[in-house]
Order: sequence, then structure tokens, then C-alpha cells
Amino acid sequence: MISKFEPSFLNKSQEIENIINKFSNTGEVFIEGKRNVIKLFEFDGMTINIKSFKIPNLINKIAYRYFRKSKARRSFEYATRLLENGIGTPQPIAYLENYNWLGLKDSYYACEHLQCDLTFRELLELSDYPDHEIILRQFTRFSYDLHQKGIEFKDHSPGNTLIKKNADGHYDFFLVDLNRMNFHEKMSFDLRMKNLCRLTPVKDMVKVMSNEYAKISGEFEDLIFETLWSKTAKFQEKFYRKKRLKKKLKFWK
Repeated sequence: MISKFEPSFLNKSQEIENIINKFSNTGEVFIEGKRNVIKLFEFDGMTINIKSFKIPNLINKIAYRYFRKSKARRSFEYATRLLENGIGTPQPIAYLENYNWLGLKDSYYACEHLQCDLTFRELLELSDYPDHEIILRQFTRFSYDLHQKGIEFKDHSPGNTLIKKNADGHYDFFLVDLNRMNFHEKMSFDLRMKNLCRLTPVKDMVKVMSNEYAKISGEFEDLIFETLWSKTAKFQEKFYRKKRLKKKLKFWK
């Protein structure tokens, strides 16, 4: 077993390891996906969120043992790096990996559970959500800040940004599902637009985002909109083509 803890939780490491070791039989299920399971646990006066990653196939068992960092480790390290850069994400607590002679068996990422007011998905689905345009513009500024700091969040999609209204009425944004990121010295215009293209297929939302991005970047609004809308359309086409193909391949089910 390999584990690493955020320094302020080192004195509680044994208790946290015990919780993770009993993951399958305890805790409150928060999300049960096809690939991963997230459970909530009460611990030391706080709620912690533990993600159990899908047991990897044979090739990945070996790859994660010898050639690549596990998703749990990447989640922990990227969360730490985000906070160092002033980017919101739930406080990382620990990651834990179990190995056998063949490779990685299972892995876990633990962080503080954040109670949010909404995710970006609500903005996508509820056009009349209170402060809709204000939140969208502030979110665009948040995304621009990511880009300025060279952070390419490869899963920058509707369900992976938590949004919380703070005491002064503004909104704070927190990234989750962190295991796919790249860090750059500088991000090109094309890469920045590509990074935003998975967020919404709603043209009016793309227009608002383009307008706000132009205000803070100094780049041409028309160019931002045309590029972002083109990449959004291509992503949506690819997404639904893949979905149709999966449906055809599973026609017998």
C-alpha cells in the first residue's frame, strides 16, 4: 500500500486509512457511476469525500505501477497545485493505492466535501436561474484566470465546476474530477478556445462567454466567438456521433 497525506492531516492518517480500508462496507453513497464510486464519511467534525477509482484492466494495472501515476495520485497532486495557484478546488486530504505483484489493484482519493449552490450544469439546463448571466460572466473570468496561469483542465465540462455564492454576493468556483490536466508556460489562443468548447452547446451562452472573455483578454470578440462556436459545434458533432455508434454496437441489449 502507498499513501500520501496533506500535511495538516498527517496526525489523522491512521484513522483516514481505516476509513478507506472499509470503503466498500461503510459510508454514504454520493455518486455511483459506471467507472467510479464516491462516498461521504463523517470524520473529525467534517464531511470527507472519498472517490474509489475503477479497478484498472491488465494493461493499466502494469502501466500505473511502473510508467504512469494513478488517477488518485494525479487528483491529489493536481488539487495541491491548483490551490498553490489560487484556483478553487476542495481541500485535498490524501490518496491511497493498493498494489499486488502484477500492478495497481485499487486506488482512492480523499478530499473535503464541499457543499455548493450549483454546478455549471444548472446554468446550462436552467436559463432562468437567478443571476444566470452574472454567474456565467464570472465563470468566464475564472476560466481566463486558469488560462493565464497555464492550467489546461482537460475535463472542463458542465459537471466538473462547483459554484458557491459567497458572503459579498459574488460567486466562487471549484474544480473537481481533476485527474486530467496539463500545465503550460503559456496557452495558445487555439488551445484556450478548445478548452472551453465542452461547456455548453447553447449559442447565447457562448456569445456571453465570448463577450466577457474579450473584455478581459483584449482579444477580438468576433474572433473568440467564431472560433469557440466552431470548436463547440465540432465537439458536439463528435460527441453525438460517438453516442450513436455506441448505441449501434449495443443494439442487442
